Parts: sequence; C-alpha cells; structure tokens
Amino acid sequence: MLRRIFRFFFKTLLWFFVISILWVLLYKWVPVAYTPLMAIRYFESDKTITTKHDWVPLSEISKELQLAVICAEDQNFINHHGFDYKAIQKAYESNQKGKKLKGGSTISQQTAKNVFLWPERSWFRKGLETYFTFLIELFWSKERIMEVYLNSIEMGNGVYGAEAASEYWFHKKAKHLHRTEAAALAVILPNPRKYSASKRTPYLEKRTQWVIQQMRNYGTFTLKEPNDKRAGN
Repeated sequence: MLRRIFRFFFKTLLWFFVISILWVLLYKWVPVAYTPLMAIRYFESDKTITTKHDWVPLSEISKELQLAVICAEDQNFINHHGFDYKAIQKAYESNQKGKKLKGGSTISQQTAKNVFLWPERSWFRKGLETYFTFLIELFWSKERIMEVYLNSIEMGNGVYGAEAASEYWFHKKAKHLHRTEAAALAVILPNPRKYSASKRTPYLEKRTQWVIQQMRNYGTFTLKEPNDKRAGN
C-alpha cells in the first residue's frame, strides 16, 4: 500500500516537472495569449468586463516604458537571477514593523505569477512562484522576461499588456509612449484597477515624477546581461 502511494506521488511529481518545464520552454518562443489572471478577473466581473489584450514584440514597446517599470518595480532586474534578496529582507523588516504588507517581488517573480499562477497570498502559491521564477530565469533571456511581463501585466480594469494599456489610457501605440506616459503607467501597477494613468491624483503625480527622476539617474539602459552566456541571449 505504501509503495503504491509512493509510486503515485513520484509519478505525479515527475509529470509536474516535465509539463512545467515544457510549458516554460513553449513560452520562450510562443506569445502568451491568455493568462489565469485574465480568466479570474473575467469571472469575478460576472463576464461583464471585456478583456483588452494585444501581444506585441518587445521592439514595438517604448524603451521608456521598459525602463520605467524597472525603475518603479525592480531596479536590480538586469543583475539578479530572479530574486532580489536585499529587497526581500527590506520587505520582511517593513512587514514586521508595519502596517502595510510589502512583497519585494521582482519583475521575474511577477512574470511567473502572472503567466503561470493565480493572485493569492499563500505559502503554496509562493512556493510555485519561486519554482517558476527559477525556470524562466534559467531558460529565458532578460529580454524575453521583459517582453512577456509587459504583454501580460494588468494595467487597468480588463486591460492587459503595454499595447492595450497605451491605447486605453493614451490612445496611441506602445512604441510611441513618451517618458511621462511610461512613468504614469508604471506607477499604477500596484493597483491598476483603482489607479488611473491619464487622470492622476496628486499622489500618483508625485510617484510619476519620482519614477522619472529614477529613470534619469539610471544611466545607460540595456536589457543585455553582463557576461551572460545562456542560450537565447
């Protein structure tokens, strides 16, 4: 009996690893047309919200937006391998003291969650997020992570990805976003269903100006990783 149970769990685990790795490898080249979050939001709205999502290659997304999300969400994106341990420690210390829960998630972690998982605060989901983050950092380039992130991130109520968000908030293509618009989109990411990128409150305007200053301070922007020898880079 115990042997059968062990065999069952072993086979289940083996199939999970095989399927998850193949899934990640598939998305290394294939556009992500739909995500679990899109389905969840659709059913949460009783099917009244139309999903707006248009996949475009990274070359069709303004470099200003690429830099803006790095400056707003994960300034060590180029240098880390999926996890920013200093940010995690800082978030932990802040949560121990505080009033507001902070996650310290990197762009890679957010991509893993958005594409493969669901929005829930639990140790099980966090464990899966860690696993998928490891896989995408192993098999994808930083350019691919950024491309998938900017095409799948929630940027409004029913709005997903840079192209749909640019059309929705500013009535233009993502490749034509200028710096202020890019920063305005980046600052709504913590709560995109509540915040507006085009009609900004004083708080959001202050955050937008902060991101713009960080973009000025960032220096030369590139998604190429130093001494990166992984395939696909």
